Amino acid sequence: MEPLISKTALYSAPISNPKTLISNYAFNGFATLCSSFPFLLNKNLTHHQICLQSCQRSTVPSSFTLHCKDSGRGEYPLSVSSAYEVLGVSPNCSFAELKSAFRSKVKQYHPDVSKDVENSDAMIRQVIRAYEIISKNPRFNDIDRDELSNVDPFDEPECEALDVFVNETLCIGEGCPSSCVKAAPNAFSFDSWTGTARATNQGQGNDYGIQNAVSGCPRNCIHYVTPSQRIILEELLSSILESPVGTTAEADILYSLITKAKFENSRYQKPKTKSSF
Repeated sequence: MEPLISKTALYSAPISNPKTLISNYAFNGFATLCSSFPFLLNKNLTHHQICLQSCQRSTVPSSFTLHCKDSGRGEYPLSVSSAYEVLGVSPNCSFAELKSAFRSKVKQYHPDVSKDVENSDAMIRQVIRAYEIISKNPRFNDIDRDELSNVDPFDEPECEALDVFVNETLCIGEGCPSSCVKAAPNAFSFDSWTGTARATNQGQGNDYGIQNAVSGCPRNCIHYVTPSQRIILEELLSSILESPVGTTAEADILYSLITKAKFENSRYQKPKTKSSF
């Protein structure tokens, strides 16, 4: 086994190939996250200073495929036929139709739209899993597959950002003078393990209490995001919180994704409805 990287090792030079960085160093769960969401490898990490803290050298497969990590919420594997049913596309669909169906289904199961609010998150994860299965169809050529595997909700938000995400790496917790849990107990609660605030109920983005919680957060760690963005941010945050060693690199990437989401979400425009004459 090769020696551990020094805790003081600091890489401030531009990173020209993020995939090389990920394949050389295992940032705890981030490598797994990249295999789930390949577009993360295309993120511009040039301006990030990546601290490598006690990370062992390891290898990560060079081929990355979309794979939604098991959330442990009783979801079952999908068959190929079921995957087509979930997205509502035919086995002969084009990659453009598949991509469009994916975005449409995510919008359909958004808590603001879906009547089954409690299970909307699980349904969105199922949509992602179905998308993964169909995108592996060998009839798609390499160019199509590259486009399918790099769906990036941080570049192209699938809908208006009304879900909320708490960056728990910055949250003060129960001692916060402007507690979001007090401002909107219907949407936030304190986690019993970390003691930090966490969004526990979605689909209430227009709630006055939530708006006050977001604007009043002293550390600006509550953000409006889309369902797809939230799922990815939650996976990355979970990787950070569950890691036994420092995760400066992952925290930097989390911050970068949040910043990107805020910018692109502010530019999102709802599709115009066709006027009837």
